[in-house]
Amino acid sequence: MTAYLNALGLVCALGQGQAEVAAGLFTGDCSGMQPASGWIPDRCPPVGAVAAALPAVPLPEQHSRNNQLLYAAALQIEPAIRQAIAQYGGHRVAVILGTSTSGIAEGSAAIGQFMNSGQFPADYHYAQQALSAPADFLADWLQLSGPAYVISTACTSSARALLSARRLLQLGVCDAVLCGGVDSLCSLTLNGFSALEAVSEQRCNPFSANRDGINIGEAAALFLMTRQRNAQGRTLALLGAGASSDAHHISAPDPTGAGALQCMGKALDNAGLAPAQINYLNLHGTATAHNDAMESLAVHALFGATVPCSSSKPMTGHTLGAAGALEAAFCWLSLSEHNPLGLLPPHVWDQQRDPALPGLALVDGRQRLGTDGPRRLMSNSFAFGGNNVSLILGDTA
Repeated sequence: MTAYLNALGLVCALGQGQAEVAAGLFTGDCSGMQPASGWIPDRCPPVGAVAAALPAVPLPEQHSRNNQLLYAAALQIEPAIRQAIAQYGGHRVAVILGTSTSGIAEGSAAIGQFMNSGQFPADYHYAQQALSAPADFLADWLQLSGPAYVISTACTSSARALLSARRLLQLGVCDAVLCGGVDSLCSLTLNGFSALEAVSEQRCNPFSANRDGINIGEAAALFLMTRQRNAQGRTLALLGAGASSDAHHISAPDPTGAGALQCMGKALDNAGLAPAQINYLNLHGTATAHNDAMESLAVHALFGATVPCSSSKPMTGHTLGAAGALEAAFCWLSLSEHNPLGLLPPHVWDQQRDPALPGLALVDGRQRLGTDGPRRLMSNSFAFGGNNVSLILGDTA
């Protein structure tokens, strides 16, 4: 069954909304990545923060920055959401999201106040930091009674949310799904990656010989997925999805790239496509030594050096639980009316190839999608624990 992605709301370091994000994405705009103190003691790494003001959450007891990001994305597509609810009924609309932080920033601040004063803040509610909070919030705000849950598999969370959303539609459990992911900046995450010696002091530099770690960002990306095409306008679809779990290590990827290769192959098989039919690949591309090494081996084994590919993380930072949906959204934008020239997201780096890695066809900003025939774009997401997901989005006939 083909699942159609009929609406998209998003917010990240590139901006808010499809037009603003697309304008930065296809020009390689990294201005949203700014050094920031206060996150990691005695360090000032670049972070991909959302600079614009965010709307107040309409349910005060569910306030968190994470839910504010999600609400900002949802408001962009609220008419399409309301139409789906009216068409199918609230009991037939599901909410499947990915996150890794939820409202843990608010929880950490509340615990800090409790330790200092013996009292929690008056506006603190434990539900703010529950992993289920984003799905609970959307379901409560929209008064939905269909399935509503959150997947938390680190950096594949929201990619798995899209895969799970399609499965619910296939099973007939629901008729429409709000699916995607959201993650907000918080000290716990940044200090955790710092403890792993994985955070760069510079803008991240994927696949370079000089790469030295990740930048962290925040984002929300929310799709409306149904079995039906859009009645008007372009219809884009989730053509295929593949997942694997190689369980190589709690935080390090399998250096052979076997799990990554397996999930890309599964996605192609699921879509009924050959590697040569993929027009672009959005790489996981975190700019850590081990991730880039294993991903380049896997991609080269499947595609050689032919498929145009890039990592978008120098423009947004690694948005963790939101990354899978956000980078799928970048593929969506690449096929949308916001990209009339057919540009591909450029690979922003110092152009210093690592001789230890097989060569990839990294996008330099000049390559464009063809206009003949259907176009298919793949997005990779790899996570701790050897959890891997590849998604394929594309035009439909």
